[in-house]
Amino acid sequence: MTECKNNYQNSGPASAVYGLGLIGAAVYFIGAATSFWTGILGFLKAIVWPAFLVYEAFKSLAA
Repeated sequence: MTECKNNYQNSGPASAVYGLGLIGAAVYFIGAATSFWTGILGFLKAIVWPAFLVYEAFKSLAA
């Protein structure tokens, strides 16, 4: 009989940081929205905020 070991890693702190960032980005983008659809777009941007952060970091490092 073979034992099945779960190969989970502890990603709690990273998930918490992402969650707080998601909430903060959503408040920022939705607060700056001027219409309903820009609010929806703001929420979608809030989901992918790390991509914007990395893009801007790489852009500033390349200069």
